Amino acid sequence: MTGPSASAGPLARLSLNTATTKAWTLQEALDGAARGGLGAVGLWRDRVHEVGVDKAARLVEAAGLRVSSLCRGGFLTAADDAGIAAALADNRAAIVEAATLGTRELVLVVGGLPASSAPGGPALPYPAAGAAAPDPDPTRDVVAARARVADRIADLVPYAAEHDVRLVLEPLHPVLAADRAVISTLGQALDLAAPFPAQPVGVVVDTSHVWWDPDLERQIARAGAEGRLAAFQVSDWTLPLAADALLSRGHVGDGHIDFATITRWVAATGYAGDIEVEIFHQGIWDTPGDQTVATLAERYLRHVLPHLG
Repeated sequence: MTGPSASAGPLARLSLNTATTKAWTLQEALDGAARGGLGAVGLWRDRVHEVGVDKAARLVEAAGLRVSSLCRGGFLTAADDAGIAAALADNRAAIVEAATLGTRELVLVVGGLPASSAPGGPALPYPAAGAAAPDPDPTRDVVAARARVADRIADLVPYAAEHDVRLVLEPLHPVLAADRAVISTLGQALDLAAPFPAQPVGVVVDTSHVWWDPDLERQIARAGAEGRLAAFQVSDWTLPLAADALLSRGHVGDGHIDFATITRWVAATGYAGDIEVEIFHQGIWDTPGDQTVATLAERYLRHVLPHLG
């Protein structure tokens, strides 16, 4: 990732994650970010795949923007041979896409329990009545699932290093542990990264997922000291929770997170990369994209930029 330009104005480090303007196509998101004066975009692979990775890279360059990160790789907890092979193939494809798009940062959502039928879906049933229940149940064994994540990261690191791409581990709020990420804290993510060099394995601080962690200050400092702080994503934690807790994010300043404090902790590490706004919220998705970009820029200027140092 090319660093922010000091001459690009106060929004030079601000990045629009395409999940925030879900209704926009890739071209619309690039145009909207450029109109809003932002310096970068964080791309989801679905938007990239709509036009193809090579064309997406050309469109980003033509818009005068950087790609702060590519989301997402991951879902690494499969226990069967076919599931493992599919996960590795998809993540290797994502690594190539990140390199083609000009970003080093591939965000990994590591995956939930095999007992989850799908992200946000119901659990698979236990054996039928009368059948012996497994002890432990391998589909619900969270310790084993985390061990498989570690194994798959080890499998992917050489390929990532070959392409100068970093696998960026994202801890998700524990309410999402069953179906999306068995890693819930920054400390867990850093422990998973520890066996590998910092260049191919890093971590992301996403405020909506880690704001609650009583050990967050120490772990952010640790991430900085280890050279693993690869991305900083901001959105707020809002109540009441949506039926799908993933959709309970809001604009910075609309919820319960202390952005001043967390931003200062991140800044103290020397982090100089982009700050992505990544929001999942139906009401924000239903809002005109230019209005959303204007709001996220105003909230960044008010709640984040003053604390970046």
